Amino acid sequence: MRRALNVRLTDDLFQWLKSTSRITGMPVSRIVREHLEDAKAKEGKQRFLRHLGAIKGLPRDLSSRNGYSRC
Repeated sequence: MRRALNVRLTDDLFQWLKSTSRITGMPVSRIVREHLEDAKAKEGKQRFLRHLGAIKGLPRDLSSRNGYSRC
């Protein structure tokens, strides 16, 4: 069963969707669906990203820690 969904977009995002639709000839709804399906397919594959910046006390740039050598 298909369901309709209303989403509020920023002007910038809406303009991007309209422009992409015009360039590709695809309807806006199809572009949105494909991006959502892409996000769903990637779900769980980048779980580590939620931990970025979570460890406090480390140098801002790990390459600046003591003992780092540039082979």
